[in-house]
Amino acid sequence: MTASSPLSALLPTLDAFARAKPGQRLDLPALAGSADALAIARLAGGGRMLVVITANPLDAQRLSDEIAWLAPGLRTHLLPDWETLPYDSFSPHQDLISERLSTLYAISRGEADIALVPASTALYRLAPPAFLAGYTFFLKQGAKLDVDGLRMQMTVAGYAHVTQVMSPGEYSVRGGLVDLFPMGAALPYRIDLFDEEIESIKTFDPDTQRTVFPVKEVRLLPAREFPMDEKGRTRFRGRFRETFEGDPSRCMVYKDVSNGIAPAGIEYYLPLFFDETATLFDYLPESAPIFLHRDVPGAIEAFWKDARSRHHLLGGDKTRPILPPEQLFLSDEAFFIALKERTRLALPAGGTNGLAEALPDISVERKASDPLHRFKAFCGSFPGRVLVLAESAGRQQTIAEYFAEYALKPSANADFDAFLTGDARLALGTGPLAAGFVLPEAGLAVITESELYAATARTRTRRDSRKAATMEGWLRDLSELKPNDPVVHSSHGIGRYIGLVHMDLGEGDTEFLHLEYANEDKLYVPVSQLHVITRYAGADPEAVHLHTLGSGQWEKAKKKAAQQVRDTAAELLALYATRAARKGHAFDFKQHDLEAFSDGFGFEETPDQMAAIEAVVADMKSGRPMDRLVCGDVGFGKTEVALRAAFIAVADGKQVVVLCPTTLLAEQHYQTFADRFADWPIKVAELSRFKSAKEQAEAIKLLGEGKVDILIGTHRLLQKDVTFKRLGLVIIDEEHRFGVRQKEALKALRSEVDILTLTATPIPRTLGLALEGLREFSVIATAPQKRLAIKTFVQRHSKGIIREAVIREFKRGGQVYFLHNEVETIENTKEALEELLPEARIVVGHGQLPERELERVMRDFTTQKANLLLCTTIIETGINIPTANTIIIHRADRFGLAQLHQLRGRVGRSHHQAYAYLLTDAHAKPSAQAQKRLEAITMMEELGSGFYLAMQDLEIRGAGEVLGDNQSGEIQQVGVSLYTEMLKRAVRDLQQGKEPDLSQPLDVVSEINLHAPALLPSDYCSDVQERLTLYKRLANCEADEELRDIQEELIDRFGEMPAQTRTLLETHRLRMMVKPYGVQKLDASESQITVQFGKDAAIDPVKVIMLIQKDRTTRMSGPDKLIRKIATPELKERVVAVKALLDAVRA
Repeated sequence: MTASSPLSALLPTLDAFARAKPGQRLDLPALAGSADALAIARLAGGGRMLVVITANPLDAQRLSDEIAWLAPGLRTHLLPDWETLPYDSFSPHQDLISERLSTLYAISRGEADIALVPASTALYRLAPPAFLAGYTFFLKQGAKLDVDGLRMQMTVAGYAHVTQVMSPGEYSVRGGLVDLFPMGAALPYRIDLFDEEIESIKTFDPDTQRTVFPVKEVRLLPAREFPMDEKGRTRFRGRFRETFEGDPSRCMVYKDVSNGIAPAGIEYYLPLFFDETATLFDYLPESAPIFLHRDVPGAIEAFWKDARSRHHLLGGDKTRPILPPEQLFLSDEAFFIALKERTRLALPAGGTNGLAEALPDISVERKASDPLHRFKAFCGSFPGRVLVLAESAGRQQTIAEYFAEYALKPSANADFDAFLTGDARLALGTGPLAAGFVLPEAGLAVITESELYAATARTRTRRDSRKAATMEGWLRDLSELKPNDPVVHSSHGIGRYIGLVHMDLGEGDTEFLHLEYANEDKLYVPVSQLHVITRYAGADPEAVHLHTLGSGQWEKAKKKAAQQVRDTAAELLALYATRAARKGHAFDFKQHDLEAFSDGFGFEETPDQMAAIEAVVADMKSGRPMDRLVCGDVGFGKTEVALRAAFIAVADGKQVVVLCPTTLLAEQHYQTFADRFADWPIKVAELSRFKSAKEQAEAIKLLGEGKVDILIGTHRLLQKDVTFKRLGLVIIDEEHRFGVRQKEALKALRSEVDILTLTATPIPRTLGLALEGLREFSVIATAPQKRLAIKTFVQRHSKGIIREAVIREFKRGGQVYFLHNEVETIENTKEALEELLPEARIVVGHGQLPERELERVMRDFTTQKANLLLCTTIIETGINIPTANTIIIHRADRFGLAQLHQLRGRVGRSHHQAYAYLLTDAHAKPSAQAQKRLEAITMMEELGSGFYLAMQDLEIRGAGEVLGDNQSGEIQQVGVSLYTEMLKRAVRDLQQGKEPDLSQPLDVVSEINLHAPALLPSDYCSDVQERLTLYKRLANCEADEELRDIQEELIDRFGEMPAQTRTLLETHRLRMMVKPYGVQKLDASESQITVQFGKDAAIDPVKVIMLIQKDRTTRMSGPDKLIRKIATPELKERVVAVKALLDAVRA
């Protein structure tokens, strides 16, 4: 470490260790908490690399995060594990290989100060350093680039050619644009070519495909850890035939490699690609000292035991022969011999009193009058300075306010160096340290949240900045549209989408959407007019009744729906007006109390959930009556939102009513509420069949006297005899299950009390959108991060599979969910698992356990005391444990699709590859429907809007009951999306005081023809699905800015726009321009412009007559057509001419 940096003053004892000679082995004194990271940072630097070998792979990741914060100046590289078991039949995730190659490259070049390697990873034999050096090349701005040469080079280096670059090791060439995602890079690059010269290199975001910032050069590492070029494959085949007897052509691995495919699991045949393999030590500089972290020999022994048993287990398969473990891994002997020449520093496992000591118990005690008394006592008795670390800036703010409430004023602190050079007695900052420690020599103590809040299970999550989802997009977006899906055309009704077709109608090649109606009638819609098309949702897509073209069925259906919509809209407006006019109650409460209450929620909030909670709190503080609809899939944490709202209302002395559709749900809510409010002076009561008549009467009496704070119940709550003294908040759960009369009873309350509605059904969701401005609307839709899809396997139940799946997860320090959905037999399953997996620490969780017991089980699992949770579907409801990444579902054929999706979403919540095993009955075939469901779930590895829509179509749970008894028929007739469009329009008309026009329930859709092809040519954007999405996004544009954004995006992603694409954008610009004039048809050719107006168009007849008299080129044709002869060969001129003509006659 450089002498000037403040770190060097800490742990001076370590200087002696830093001067150790090669061949020496020194044992460091014990270090508590995260002091090991500090010691490593202290020993590193000074011009030589320190190699840290950790016994536990999770420690390597932790040290990497901590050292980066303690000593940001050090270049720390982590060599991650493949995260597969020895001889596994699938390959490691691309991101991992990418990080490995980047680390090996940095180490071999000596560009690292600290290399962190888990012990099991250090044993793997690697490709020789020469391979990495030989296959790495650079691209610089301004240099010449031969695209075909680059293609060859990329293929040799093992990169895959794709249409859209998403993950490391992919590239794509589109005309003068080359996209590539080099291994070891954080973002992919877009290279813009001018002829053969590289004009610019920019990084871009793989999610949006938009460029981010320019760079000067790109380093391209090989895409794999072995060569897949001609030479490498020939060597592989020769060595394969030497190593294994028998006919090599029967081996899939051999056949695949011969054909140039890298089969899954090829990494365990690595030595066959090289004459000589290397070890980690071949990459390291001679002088690099080795730091052994905790019990490395133990970890190596465990790894070898595992490798041998796997070799023994899988060795008999002739179609997939495997290499002996000695060829793939270093033996422990060889490993320690390699260490002998080097300086070795060992940190023993355990031990408390050394250079850094553990902290005493300083945890917050919520119930005490001064919750921080232990912490204050420690600060008082400790002679030195104290630094408290929060895990994020938001938490830092909260802790600062909390401390201030109890008269502690910590000074804010930026980073570790600032604290060391400062002189504050008590400082508060943010940092990723996992555990605190005391340095008695230096007189410093570092405290983290895990010591302060020892009782709360907080998982250290990587706060994901994933976007909160928008609902509107799902329906109007056609990105997931597949051939044969039903769509709605606003003037022709429901048809099926067949595909995109190109046709030339005499004015150049144009692209059309091909739709099919009843009697196999065909309809072609130009892609520039996709605003008339919406996706159909509202019933099962297979059973949809297609309309007959030109039969008037559709007009009838639209008219009926329109009348329905008008009534609904009027009713809503009346309600809205009374609510807006009345004052609501502005709730007032102590932020600290809410914090304390929130801590009872033992899990992390997702970003959407946080947003919903904040919105509800803001609504309640404002003086207007709240009416908020919270939508979220089953188990996305809606109840927590309700609990916090209830807490705020009660804290301000109001009563809360929770309305549930079923007795069971009421009971369940009663338990949840009673549990969470147990520590507060709040009375919770329940009205339902489970209570006797006497108890019910008693509850109603207390309620009238104002002695009950929270009342939970079924429809019984709506009867006449239930009166409230000071009602402040109504919470309706599963709103879609209530009928109309009950809703009326509630609406009577609605106008002055705050209302929070929770539902999981997608239908009110779209309705909520339509009534924009009528109800505030929150969506909780954060599904797990989308970078790593969950690998899903459907297999017959067998012990071997279960054992392999569980051991794979344990090996990387993870945890497993085992789902067995029968409480009666769950104990037998536990015994069977204990026999099968002696190394597992199993806990059992199901809904019939007492609450506290269940909480204990969950806490054990969250804090990793247990590593296998055997449970029922109880885990469906929002548990987020980043270290649990394998789920095994027993008898998966008995679950519904939504449930399987929900359960599978429990894993894959961190940067590790997650696995889901769906096991069916070992002796019987699943039913046809179950088979379909299982196929669907494996198809949906990439979760996206497709799932929500599938769910909507699968289980439109009573498409109607949202606002009236009989409306479902109408929704089914016209489709949800169009129904909401009509509703929006009716509400808008009524708000402006106009009577909605029933014959014209939708906005006028102008048909625009510029007599020039308007499309995205397929050589400009080659992916059909992508084109469809872009067409639809253009059609959904309502304002010029949106159009401009898409234009920028197109140029950014695909290069300069061709003429056809410019025409497409101009068509949409005109569509938006003529909308206020009520134009039905606009036809602008090179020689004349024809405008046909609708029946109540916004034009002034006097101006029209004047214009015709003055201007010879303009004439009327029939009662509603204006024609102007004008020569406009250029597109831009045509657009200007149209604008001029319309301006001349506007009313």
